[in-house]
Amino acid sequence: MAKQKTIITCAVTGAIHTPTMSDALPYTYDDIAQQAIEAAEAGASILHMHARDNETGAPSVDPKDFVPFLPRIKQATDAVVNISTGGSLTLSIQDRIRPAATFSAEMCSMNMGSMNFSFHPLADRYKDDDWKFDWEKNYVANSDGNIFRNTFRDIKEAAETLAPHNIKFEHECYDVGHLYNLKFCMEIGLFKAPIFIQFVMGILGGIGADLENLVFMKKTADKLFGDSYRWSILAAGAAQIPMATSASQLGGNVRVGLEDSLFIQRGKLAESNAQQVTKIRRIVEELGGEVATPDEAREILDLKGGGRVAF
Repeated sequence: MAKQKTIITCAVTGAIHTPTMSDALPYTYDDIAQQAIEAAEAGASILHMHARDNETGAPSVDPKDFVPFLPRIKQATDAVVNISTGGSLTLSIQDRIRPAATFSAEMCSMNMGSMNFSFHPLADRYKDDDWKFDWEKNYVANSDGNIFRNTFRDIKEAAETLAPHNIKFEHECYDVGHLYNLKFCMEIGLFKAPIFIQFVMGILGGIGADLENLVFMKKTADKLFGDSYRWSILAAGAAQIPMATSASQLGGNVRVGLEDSLFIQRGKLAESNAQQVTKIRRIVEELGGEVATPDEAREILDLKGGGRVAF
């Protein structure tokens, strides 16, 4: 059989890193649009999108903060737009799914279980007068009190609300138990094959980012879902490129972007999302792989097509 082409997803800004942590992190509407477009031009066939407050850079799930950049991305690229439903660790599932429902995107993320989700150690890297905006320090330092809520009831509500939009879910699994949650949800009819699973590794509160865990996650998914799924890996921080490289050689797809890591190599901040996309594309191709175009990604993942979105 011909080797499956590798889909590159780029997560452009996220809701974890703050403007103080990197000047390259986009948070204005213009910067988010421009970096997303450049990432697509570099080879990302899927753009995973969060929104930010245009003035302060604070994470936002208000649809009005998506309006200034989603149409620009659609007009300038053929990339698949994936809208996050995990855009806040503190808001309700009703608030978090509103952007995906409003814009009827081709894809959206779907977190498959509740977990401790913390990034508070990052606060220790900065002095009080380093922070660019007042909200940042408390947002980061207090994340050790977060429970990222994704109960079975939450998952059901999100699935049923978004089902009429024919959105393909990127099922984000932060640990092995989340795969079993997904299997249960399929058994009760919330999701249908083929499914797309994102192995999320290296987040404090989830499974660690190492090769043994990746192999275990894949073996478990093989057991639960057979050939009815496609998968990708999201590895946080320094593990981003090494784990993506390994995943590409195991038949998986890859995700990079400043949401997941601010660095291009150990100790060196990335200049842009496109720089990370360019790096992983080069690695995939030099190792004998091929990178999927947006239309090829649509075919692989059975997406509804860019003409059926509401932006």
